[in-house]
Amino acid sequence: MLGFSERLVILMYHRIFRAKDTYHPGDVDAETFDGQLALLKRFFNVLPLPEAAERLAQGSLPLRSVCITFDDGYADNVEVALPILQRHGLKATFFIATGYLDGGRMWNDTVIEAVASAKAEWLDLDNIGLGMHPLSNPASRMNTIGALLKQLKYLNPQEREQKCQAIANHVGQTLPDNLMMTTQQLLALRGAGMDIGGHTVTHPILAGISDAESQREIIGSVEKLRELLGTEVASFAYPNGRPGQDYTARDVGYVKQCGVKVAVSTAWGYADARMDQHQLARVAPWEVTPFRFGLRVARSFFGPPPKLL
Repeated sequence: MLGFSERLVILMYHRIFRAKDTYHPGDVDAETFDGQLALLKRFFNVLPLPEAAERLAQGSLPLRSVCITFDDGYADNVEVALPILQRHGLKATFFIATGYLDGGRMWNDTVIEAVASAKAEWLDLDNIGLGMHPLSNPASRMNTIGALLKQLKYLNPQEREQKCQAIANHVGQTLPDNLMMTTQQLLALRGAGMDIGGHTVTHPILAGISDAESQREIIGSVEKLRELLGTEVASFAYPNGRPGQDYTARDVGYVKQCGVKVAVSTAWGYADARMDQHQLARVAPWEVTPFRFGLRVARSFFGPPPKLL
């Protein structure tokens, strides 16, 4: 039986906003992130993911070991999160969906930004099979965003992109095109000593695409990062990340094929040495107050092991 000294908690972030954002309740702001890092530095051992995974396998992991990871490749990871990480002297891994570098916009952000900026009180999407949605106040807009994301998430990537563009066209507002990192920002992350990992090219649900498409998405993203960075890429994160539902053993095989040493899922809980190092579990730090955040991290070392493939 493995002890608690042989367990690793990997934290998963997406965006870090300068101030709280109504339409992104699952993401933290700079002040909250700063407090979380201060707590982590005081009570836990924060390690870079590649080092932590290697030490996990070797049985040399320190007590209360934690890693910090970011998914997708948002510009605010560099503009907001990086200075805070540097101030605390901590390292993180940034998983990049390479197709969105230099001006791209992820499908979910198209939906969020379109709904948030719409001028009408109703969003009529019956003509594209997505129904009628209220927009009369922030709460109804949040409900509309949630409903649309749920309807769109598991569509074929091409159909999903078409419907998202149709939503944007219907709303008719100019949407931001600077949400994602530039290549220059990516290089700045690497220059600051951060770990850079793959996250596919266009962030599809891997389980829903063909073998050839999955191979292109996984291997293509890793090869692009190697080309841009001029170094090996040691890590990878599966989009959406639920084992069996969002990725399969086939996709794990492609990740291993391209030479990545460690990959992470969104299976909830701690990682230990018994797990496949190419689908380690993670935890999303949603709590805002320092006490509840610290409690979530501490409790994540306990409980039953997460279910993987």
